[in-house]
Amino acid sequence: MIPALRALARAAMAARPVPLADVQARAELLTRFGHSYLVPVEVFAALAAELTDRRRPGGPFAVLCINGRRWFRYRSVHYDTPDLRFFHDHRAGGRPGYLIRERRYEDTGERQFEIKLKGRRGETVKHRQPLLPGDEPLGAAPRGFLASVLDRSFGIAAPADLGHCLETAYTRTTFVADGQRITCDAALLCRDLTTDRTVRADGGLVLVETRTTGRPTAADRLLHGHGVRAADFTKYLGGLSALRPELTAAHWRRAVRTAFPAAGGRAVP
Repeated sequence: MIPALRALARAAMAARPVPLADVQARAELLTRFGHSYLVPVEVFAALAAELTDRRRPGGPFAVLCINGRRWFRYRSVHYDTPDLRFFHDHRAGGRPGYLIRERRYEDTGERQFEIKLKGRRGETVKHRQPLLPGDEPLGAAPRGFLASVLDRSFGIAAPADLGHCLETAYTRTTFVADGQRITCDAALLCRDLTTDRTVRADGGLVLVETRTTGRPTAADRLLHGHGVRAADFTKYLGGLSALRPELTAAHWRRAVRTAFPAAGGRAVP
C-alpha cells in the first residue's frame, strides 16, 4: 500500500466517527479561509495523533464516516478555456479569480458541478449544484448556474468556450471540530485531458488542507510547530504545472517539485 494511504487509514481508524450531517453542522464552511501543506507521512501521523487525542484541550477532532467508510475516493474534472484563462488568472493573482470543476464521489456515484470563487479578502467561496445521472457537466443547466453565479458575484459573463482540461483522482479523509475542517488527501494522480499524460504525486506525502472562518486552525499551529509551512499549491494548478512544466510559475516551482518529484518536471505517457 502507498505509505500515505496507510497513514490516512490509520489516522481515520483512530478517530471518533461522525456522520456527514454533523460535519455540515459543525464546519460546512462553503465560505472559508484555508492553507495547503505537503506533509511527510511521519509528520502527518504525529499531527493526526495529536488532533484526535481524547485528552486534547477543547476535545478531539472527529472523522467523517459514511456507511462505515472513513476514507473516500474522489475524482474531479477541471474545466478551462483553450488558452487556459483560469490557470493564467490564478498564476498572475488577478481578480476576479474562479475555477470550475465536476466532482465525482466514486464510492457513492454522487456528482457535483462546482464553482470556486476567490473573494476580495482572499477567502474561497464555493457554489455547487448536484448533477443527476445522465446530466452533461457542461449542459444547459450547469451553464445557466455558472452564468448566474458569475453575474451575481462579479458582474461578468460566463465563458462560452469551456472544455475539459485536467482530471484528478485521490483518496480523502476529513477531520472536523467546531468551526474547523481538515481534509487529508493521498495517492493523487493527475491526467492531462488534452495529451492523456499522467503524473502521480509522491506516495510519502499527504496533502493537508485546513479550512476555517478566519483564524489559524489547531492543525496550522501544530504543523508550524513541526516545521512545515503552507505551500502555494492546489491540485489543478500543481497538477497542470507538473504535466506542462513550461506553465509553472516561479513561486509554485518548489511546491510542484515537492509534490511530484518522480516526474522531474516531465509527465509520462
